[in-house]
Amino acid sequence: MWEAGLQLEGIGARHWSDNFQLLPVEPDPSFIPAETPRRYSGLMPQKGWPGRNLRFLRHRIVPGMFRRNAGIMLEPVLAPPDADKVRVTWIGHASFFLLFAGHSVIVDPNWAKWHGPVRRQRQPGLDLHGVPEVDLVLVTHAHFDHLHKPSLKILQAREGIVVPKGSGTLVRRLGFPATYEVKVWDELLFDQLEIIHTPSHHWGARFLHDTHRDYGGYLVRAGGKSVFHCGDSAYFDGFEEIGKRYEIDIALMPIGAYEAPSGRDVHMNPEEAVRAFADLGAKLLIPMHYGTFPLGNEPHDEPVERLLAEADRLGIIDQILVPEEGVGIEW
Repeated sequence: MWEAGLQLEGIGARHWSDNFQLLPVEPDPSFIPAETPRRYSGLMPQKGWPGRNLRFLRHRIVPGMFRRNAGIMLEPVLAPPDADKVRVTWIGHASFFLLFAGHSVIVDPNWAKWHGPVRRQRQPGLDLHGVPEVDLVLVTHAHFDHLHKPSLKILQAREGIVVPKGSGTLVRRLGFPATYEVKVWDELLFDQLEIIHTPSHHWGARFLHDTHRDYGGYLVRAGGKSVFHCGDSAYFDGFEEIGKRYEIDIALMPIGAYEAPSGRDVHMNPEEAVRAFADLGAKLLIPMHYGTFPLGNEPHDEPVERLLAEADRLGIIDQILVPEEGVGIEW
């Protein structure tokens, strides 16, 4: 398998890992990989942003400060699923605990109560201190609601953390045994656990000056099952390319924050998420990135309502599963 520009602890190299040991691999000079254009949404807000931000402050931020958190925190189910299944547990926002028969992964862990003035509206589905050591932690991009340092400092991952190219400096001092920086289409293999970094249409800057940081999603494969975590993304034709390259069982798709106060093209609405799901050719859609933090001007319950309505209109309602936080879905 070809590895494109993987970086380990800040050193550019080509690597293959087997039985959790990294081994060097020589590139095949005759192989030229297909490239999917990166889609960067930019930093500048669109026309009308002052009014949208005022509405966001009055109707989302301020009421959210005084609203009591909904949901309950559960203990994770740690018994491994059957060899041909995966257990997917939504923790909240874009955070997921993926448990395969022989491997475990956490994606975008975030137990924050606040992000600046934005208060969490629903309890994390799992107790952070009850989450066991996993094989890997995956972070899709450097935004504060996806790369949450306090959560990362507590989690333990025996093989380390995977981040997009340019974000390694943000996590190297958080206690992980190894840091892997990856570019789009890079592939990592840890025993029977395979990680593939996929493209998205978003942006990766944590502040305003660090636009060099990459962003994307991940395909996680183990035990014959594949789970695609989209990360943050607007709709783009890259979903079709991902679907052509890989078979996907479960797609974790963002459906909220589409009424962005900035007006930028950075998130999918529910109908676009269904369209992306169809492009991917996945078998099951589990929504995310809604309800936990009020990040857009859309009504709180609208994302799921629109998602189910669109799925019903297209006759694929049986391919949509909307879980409660903390409840493991075995599939």
